[in-house]
Parts: sequence; C-alpha cells; structure tokens
Amino acid sequence: MTEDTWEERDTTPDAIEAALRGMLRERHAANETLAPARVLNLIVIVDREWKGEVANRLERVGRYHASRTVICAVEPGRTSLDARATISHEDPENGLSVMRETVELDIGPDQLLALTTIVDPVLVSEIPTVCWSPHGHAEVVRALLPVIDVIMLDSDEEGDPGVAFDRAERVREEAYVVDLAWLRTTPWRERLAASFHLGSRRGQLERMLSVEIRHRDGSTASALLLAGWLASRLGWERAPLTIGRSEIDMEGAQRRPGGQVAVTLRRSAQEAPGLAGVTVSCEHGTALSLQRSLGGLDATEDLVGGHHKEWKILGASRGEAGILGEGIRQALLREPAYGPSLHAAREMCPR
Repeated sequence: MTEDTWEERDTTPDAIEAALRGMLRERHAANETLAPARVLNLIVIVDREWKGEVANRLERVGRYHASRTVICAVEPGRTSLDARATISHEDPENGLSVMRETVELDIGPDQLLALTTIVDPVLVSEIPTVCWSPHGHAEVVRALLPVIDVIMLDSDEEGDPGVAFDRAERVREEAYVVDLAWLRTTPWRERLAASFHLGSRRGQLERMLSVEIRHRDGSTASALLLAGWLASRLGWERAPLTIGRSEIDMEGAQRRPGGQVAVTLRRSAQEAPGLAGVTVSCEHGTALSLQRSLGGLDATEDLVGGHHKEWKILGASRGEAGILGEGIRQALLREPAYGPSLHAAREMCPR
C-alpha cells in the first residue's frame, strides 16, 4: 500500500480540497494506471478521544472502503481547523488500481454548527454521501441533511431500544437509514429463511409455537429486530412484551393465525455484540436451533418421529468489522424488509 499525505494547521475547506485535487493529479500523472474511486462519500463524526478507535474500525472494513472518507473529530476547547489528507492505493500489477482518500478534520464544538459548510467543499460531488455519528451529535446530523443521502446508525448503542427505534423511524422520514443492529441479524435471518425454504417445511411456520432469541446484554435492539422480522413476515398480531427477570430480557405472546407464539428474549454471555442463538419450535415436536460457535453456527434440528440432526454452518458471523463494512455497502442498496421489521419491533417494545 502506497500513501501520499498532506497536512496543515489552521486551514480552510478550500485549501483541503485544493490539496486533494493536487495530490490526485500528481499521482495520476506519475502513474496513469491509477484512478480515483468514485462511488461513495462517508462523513464520520466522532469525539476526539475516540478518533483512533474509529479509524481502526474503518481500516478493517475490507473491500468496502468509501471512496472518500471525512473524519470530523470534535475536541473540546478547540477553535482552529486542522486537517490531514491521505491518498492511498495498492501498487498495480496488471490493469488499473483505485485511489481512496481520507480526510481527518480536527474541529471544535463551535464549528459543529457550521459543519455543512466545512465538509461540503471536501466531498466528491455527484455521488452518494453517508453520515455516521457513533457518539451522538444528532443535531449535527440533522444539519447535514442537505448534503447527505444515507444515515448509518446503531440501535444497539441506545440503552432503551424503544428510544432507538423511535429515532430510527424519525430519521427514515428524512434519509435512507442503515442500522448496524439490523445487519447483525443478517446471518440469522438468512439461515432461518433457508431452513424453511422448502415447500414441505413452510407449513411449519404457520404452526410455530415459540421462538427464543439469545443475545448479548446490550444487544436487545438486534434481538427485537429479529423478532420484528418474524412477526412482519409471518403476519403476527403484535403486542408489547414484558420485562423479564434474571437472564430473561423480555417475554410475551404474539397472536398468529390459529394460535399464539411465545416470544422470549434471553441474555447470553458473549464477547461480540449481537445475537448468540435462536430456537424456533413448532407443532408436533419439531424444532430448529442455531447457536453461535467458533467458526460459525452450530445447528440442531428435531424432526417428526424423534429424528435428531446436528451440523455446522461455517463462516456465518461477519464480526464487527464485517458489520461496519456491510453497513457501508448497504448505503448503495435498498433493504425492503427493514422498515416493516422496525415497525413490528417498536410495537413489541415494553410500554
């Protein structure tokens, strides 16, 4: 990986944009096989003390780096604008190699109110722009709405999932939302859907008796979104869950055609955020259980007649770096299932 760097203290947005343009021109003149990536802008708003941690998370997103990333680090007491711009690329062996740009801005709290005028000249025009603010600053995100297309958030970071879902619903009225808590449910939704895809098994979904969703403490939003996905897809009549005790986070019954489904959210000890396991039980003693394990998911299934199966699903977990990378990729897509699942999860939140 080759990097070109420019930095300046007490600078201006126009000076940053000119420096980027100059570096790109010089690098392309020196090697015509290099071309700037032009797919996506990413604005990241962070507290200065967490700038390094967030930058490291962005480094680990794999091939889903934004074309131009603008990190705005807010430092109490600062009044000047300091900037560092980096252009990086892999040395091309055959064909073209793309250049990606990262701009780090050190700003003060008073400059947040004028952040739109600061970042607008630095963004690549005519491509989608994503905003991610992992440390709050909701008022700043709202102020940026004229220049952004997508807001990336994480409903698991809010202590109260009901508050998180209300915020997500409000934001969806103004921009497209990518929710990292929702993306943590992706492997589980994919495996559950695949398990009941065959026509001979689809009828079991209509006779579901219970679902237990196990999750890390602090990932209740992810668990509720998975329950909301099941409820919205299977046409359940939603009712608020109740707060449980001990390891039971929430529990309650949801009405389905012809009966009820007992829904249980259970806390489970694990290091990574998100879900630890899911068990779906249906009539006639059939059940499917998925459990997070080293290298993937452990799956067990009980079938009619007492038959029991066990197998391993390899590579099911993306990890937090993979979740963030998928969030950046999802900014270019449109997920039709998130809205109905979010709505159902809100209705299932305790009142």
